[in-house]
Amino acid sequence: MQECAWLTLQGAREHNLQQIDVRLPLGTFIAVTGVSGSGKSTLVKHTLYPALRQHLTGYHGRVGAHTALQGAEAVRRVLEVDHTPIGKTPRSNPATYVGFYDDIRRLLAQTPEARLRGYTPGRFSFNVAGGRCEACGGQGQRKVEMNFLPDVFVPCETCAGRRFTEETLDIRYHDKHIAGILALTVTEAVEFFASVASIRRPLHILDDAGLGYLTLGQPSNTLSGGEAQRIKLAYELSRSSQSGTLYLLDEPTTGLHLADIEKLLHVLQALVDQGNTVVVVEHNLEVIRQADYIIDLGPEGGDAGGEVVIAGPPEHLIAHPEASHTARFLRAYQDGHMAQEQPVL
Repeated sequence: MQECAWLTLQGAREHNLQQIDVRLPLGTFIAVTGVSGSGKSTLVKHTLYPALRQHLTGYHGRVGAHTALQGAEAVRRVLEVDHTPIGKTPRSNPATYVGFYDDIRRLLAQTPEARLRGYTPGRFSFNVAGGRCEACGGQGQRKVEMNFLPDVFVPCETCAGRRFTEETLDIRYHDKHIAGILALTVTEAVEFFASVASIRRPLHILDDAGLGYLTLGQPSNTLSGGEAQRIKLAYELSRSSQSGTLYLLDEPTTGLHLADIEKLLHVLQALVDQGNTVVVVEHNLEVIRQADYIIDLGPEGGDAGGEVVIAGPPEHLIAHPEASHTARFLRAYQDGHMAQEQPVL
């Protein structure tokens, strides 16, 4: 591993953590591993994360017990990328969250017909009266409250779910009105906006994250937690000037197909390549194998856990399979992976 700055959490003793010192190499992809109950979430979510927030922002909330945090001056900000929704209403969608919807609205406002009518980019906003459908407030849906069940959304009868007035839908960019553009999938939109770099780049990132099947206007309340998490990562990656951030993710591969895991790993590595640090709590052996550095807690769970049993790059754990459960399984996984790559004679 190349020379790098280190972040050191000293004397971590929250819950079952055994007064441990944990060193994290900054600017790398780090996997925190161990059996269930070994202290992974306590270390990352309840101690490291709030301790960094306290250092960076003066956070006054609960911080897991520890003695000191050293090297935090090399971290510019810390962010937990979780599965919470990207918005609270159907007006929030991948295009608005990642940020390229403003560019789409400007393109429509610059068309000859829009300029002739005096339409501004605000005409194509869900949040501004005038261009949106007022019957649904630009949501394209109407909420029906159910007494003892979760609320349900039904298409707006006035705009048929298109969210805008007929006058607004008269304006077209390359033969598509705003509702048609929002109905494009991410993969389709990459080709549609091929000549518009400011839109094409974030679309490529979403596509690379395995989200090419989502539509640009997909309401946030229809996204799964994993989709919301990957949209957040895409937003972070699209901010090309950002570096020095420490990202924390807890079990990001839950429910993902192997192909989607590979795409997620591509996005996480791209964040590291930009000069950031990614810390994941993870059980998936493919993710662990591709990490730059592993911190393995254990040896068991509960009172028999809370120790750093081994730490280092994957090849260090593979060379010492006797050190922990993770090291043993990683060695077996690596042996199986290498066997699959051997040519059949």
